[in-house]
Amino acid sequence: MSIPFIDLKTQYRQIEKQIKQNIDNVLEHGAYVMGPEIGEIEARLSNYAGVSFGVSCASGTDALMMSLMALGVGPGDAVFTTPFTFIATAEVVSLLGATPVFVDIDPVTFNIDADDLRRKIRYVRENRKDLKARGVIAVDIFGQPADYEAIEPLAHNAGLWLIVDAAQSFGATYKGKSVCALGDIACTSFFPAKPLGCYGDGGMVFVHNEDLHKLLVSIRVHGMGEDRYENDRLGITGRMDSIQAAVLLAKFEIFPKEIEMRQVVADRYAALLADVDGVTAPSVPEGNTSVWAQYCVLARDNAHRTELMGRLAEASVPSGIYYPKPLHLQKAFESLKYAPGDFPVSEDVASRIFALPMHPYLTSEDQESIVKVLKG
Repeated sequence: MSIPFIDLKTQYRQIEKQIKQNIDNVLEHGAYVMGPEIGEIEARLSNYAGVSFGVSCASGTDALMMSLMALGVGPGDAVFTTPFTFIATAEVVSLLGATPVFVDIDPVTFNIDADDLRRKIRYVRENRKDLKARGVIAVDIFGQPADYEAIEPLAHNAGLWLIVDAAQSFGATYKGKSVCALGDIACTSFFPAKPLGCYGDGGMVFVHNEDLHKLLVSIRVHGMGEDRYENDRLGITGRMDSIQAAVLLAKFEIFPKEIEMRQVVADRYAALLADVDGVTAPSVPEGNTSVWAQYCVLARDNAHRTELMGRLAEASVPSGIYYPKPLHLQKAFESLKYAPGDFPVSEDVASRIFALPMHPYLTSEDQESIVKVLKG
């Protein structure tokens, strides 16, 4: 069988005419960097997210980096985040000379655990006199929101800021509110595989505060001041190009409908997987919505995962592991001196998790075929 893991080709066929027209418009006006499409996509997405300002940028990683720079993060600062995520979340902390302090995850949602966050904040303040607790980056893993009702007051009551890493969750809601309207800053990614993705790299930062917005706009272009050759601070080359914005404008037209379609696919999976021995389907807490960036299930153990993924491969069904090794065990962070066993939930999940094909255009017949393979 031939089942795509993510079906961008079918999506393209839905909006081919508009994609081509939007790209042609850029080629005609010739403003390839910071063209009119940039302001338009910032306005449309910030309005959709219920946020005052959106600052587009070159990637989700740049969105995080710019946010930390705007908050003045640097050496001696501790930033709390999850080890069960893509490296970019913690990487930007270290790149600025600060220290990522990892917090274990909830075993059901795989998002940062509020109780462990409380413990880690207390530990840093009582035992790490070399560090100043500054903030929290909460990741919405696989498209579903973290527990912000617990995390946000915990952070703010401790005098910490909160960044929502919505790289995988743009369009998701937490208790009826857009995830990008939560926290002090929210960041997302438009990598092609994301629920709303461009045809290259792209990202956006969402803020309510006007002063923070102005600071982010400056940081995005080498700390630019009133004039392009006047630099008020250090910054980066973080601009999104006009063609990527043009692609996003076309894709955004069908994005709300695609979220609904993803939910239908997720519901079908949940029903089909209910009687698959040893496989645990994901669940979303009541009152929240996920955009299902990935559909990740848990096998009984590591050997069981290997067996199931082997069956899928033999049937030419693609699958993947997100994420096979938590960040605290990665060589890149060995200077933090973490060890196996430090984050038992993250390590257990990483040893058992794997992802099935997920996209809005996945048919019920294909899903039935996938689950039949899992059943053996």
